[in-house]
Amino acid sequence: MTVQSVFFGEMNDSMELEYVGFWLRLWAGVVDSLLLMMVLVPLTFTVFGWSRLVTEIHASGTSDLLVSWILPTVLILAIWTGRNRTPGMAAISAMVLDEKTSAPPSLGQHVGRYFGYFLAAIPLGLGLVWVAFDSKKQGWHDKLAGTIVVRPRKRK
Repeated sequence: MTVQSVFFGEMNDSMELEYVGFWLRLWAGVVDSLLLMMVLVPLTFTVFGWSRLVTEIHASGTSDLLVSWILPTVLILAIWTGRNRTPGMAAISAMVLDEKTSAPPSLGQHVGRYFGYFLAAIPLGLGLVWVAFDSKKQGWHDKLAGTIVVRPRKRK
């Protein structure tokens, strides 16, 4: 499998790609989660104050919906559609591509992939662990969206 040079700056049309497996994707996900928390935690404290940490009463309403659900969704989708990878994926030279064309995924595919994460996590994370056993290293969210996660093949 090859990809056009516009996706990975230094790549050329003949550079070989490999599917990215479970452990690398897990590591990238941890990096992305930490970065997202660096944005959302201060914002949460600004909007709701420290009482959110020490009480069991959680905020509800428009502000909670915006900070807890809509903002993270918009941030992640903006990063995916702008770069086709997250900062964690960039750290391992990985990128999300359309499974059939090896082109950048459409916005619809990104949205399907995002919501597919929730479906993949529901049965005790089985849909996420699926990456470790699938021949194309696809989780259920990737299968749902028709995407693959690849990186340049390491030379031996």
